[in-house]
Amino acid sequence: MRQVEIYDTTLRDGSQQEGISFTVTDKLKIAQKLDDLGINFIEGGWPGSNPKDTEFFQKARNLKLKNAVLVAFGSTRRIDTTVENDSGLRALVDSGAKAVNIVGKTSDRQVKQVLETTLQNNLDVIRESVAFLKARGLTVFFDAEHFFDGFKSNAAYSIKTLAAAVEGGADCLVLCDTNGGTLPSEAANIIASVQKKIKCPLGIHAHNDSELAVAVSLAAVEQGVSHIEGTINGYGERCGNANLCSIIPSLQLKLGIKCLSDRQLSRLTEVSRFVAEVANLPPMSHLPYVGSNAFLHKAGLHVSALSKWADSYQHINPDTVGNRPTVVISELSGKSNIIYKARELGIQLQPHDKQTLKILEQIKRQESLGFQYEDADASFELLIIRSQDNYKPPFELVDYMVVVERHRRTPSAYANGSQLLAEATIKVKVDNRIMHTASEGNGPVNALDYALRKGLLEFYPGLKNVDLIDYKVRILEGNSGTGSLVRVFIESSNGKVQWRTVGSSTNIIEASWLALYDSMEYFLLKIDKKGRRMA
Repeated sequence: MRQVEIYDTTLRDGSQQEGISFTVTDKLKIAQKLDDLGINFIEGGWPGSNPKDTEFFQKARNLKLKNAVLVAFGSTRRIDTTVENDSGLRALVDSGAKAVNIVGKTSDRQVKQVLETTLQNNLDVIRESVAFLKARGLTVFFDAEHFFDGFKSNAAYSIKTLAAAVEGGADCLVLCDTNGGTLPSEAANIIASVQKKIKCPLGIHAHNDSELAVAVSLAAVEQGVSHIEGTINGYGERCGNANLCSIIPSLQLKLGIKCLSDRQLSRLTEVSRFVAEVANLPPMSHLPYVGSNAFLHKAGLHVSALSKWADSYQHINPDTVGNRPTVVISELSGKSNIIYKARELGIQLQPHDKQTLKILEQIKRQESLGFQYEDADASFELLIIRSQDNYKPPFELVDYMVVVERHRRTPSAYANGSQLLAEATIKVKVDNRIMHTASEGNGPVNALDYALRKGLLEFYPGLKNVDLIDYKVRILEGNSGTGSLVRVFIESSNGKVQWRTVGSSTNIIEASWLALYDSMEYFLLKIDKKGRRMA
């Protein structure tokens, strides 16, 4: 069976994305996760270029990698020195890595206008740099920078740069679409031309500036390339790099080229989200294969078909890559959506039951009032639970009142000479007992939150572990000014699980209260004493 090497550069090229700054500990964690996934080569960084990457390679010597080879990245020697005196090449040797990847110019215009040297000197630089590293027993990848653009400008010279790397002993020539402007068909044709003249394993390194990095990479493989470079989630500078989370399953499930074991492939979604978490970035929901929306179904027609045939609107089984199908509830929903979603929650509904029709009508009515259940599963589940005839809520609201006052303070105490004080008074009923409590907060929602907890803690002490971790407000009808319909999403957590609820009203306090009320009720119904979500 044909083999293709997977080379990950998340820790180096991926970290050049705006907003990403991995610590050494972060990089070590990700490297271990990539090794567990089954990646063949992990590029750890550029030792000698910055203290962080140098420290990483020192500490990475203690990693117990089972599948991957750690690679140090660098550049060909500087044009004004020899390989023996080049600090960058020496840092690669001293890194302790068994494989290195050096980038060199393969475009005549880049050589003349950026390196400001002669075309022949650049060939010497490439040959000598590769030979220096090979003489020290290292596996050497040559990243042929700007290769496709260079080939279009001066094909003969770009081929000469590859030949120089081969003369130096390079193990693999990685053709780089550095500016991300090459079409898949162009890449395939250029690779075919290279294969006629260069007898050395070829690789591909594509950037996503034209939204074609994955397509270019797959086209390269179909043309015979045996080495693919990319990053997890497509992280990288500008528009990013080729996304390995799309490339790997496409190779394995579409082209029949096995890269990982079935067990490893089933962890792809987990790895995607792990790297996003370490990078402190929200997981991208629309990523193919691994995104939370990759197998999301909203239209009632789709969900109806899905319940009869799992692959009717899915190009693969989501389990294969560790993902799962998701059905969302909206005004577009039919009975199929309600039944499917309820089944996910362990609630059995039948198509012609009055309860099912009642829930469907209520959802459509609520959505017309501004509620949205697509991203508020907890509120949706409560809607189903509350529709049951024998349902008894853990508490009931009697009434509440919120007062916001502005107190004068001395200018020295507050910059604007004033402070707002919010106070909420709540009456709740639990087991025929009415609890009347009041609390202050730094805003009306905060005060309501404190007052509600205060009234319920005597009955439900576990509420002390619940925190409101996110609060979002959206104006739905901007043409109504301050009287617009407002939707509020609240995300809550007890430190172990998270849940989202929604409220809507023309009154922002009421919308917030409805979402808050749902959050507390959901916790009391669905989270057990050990803090875990119950079925």
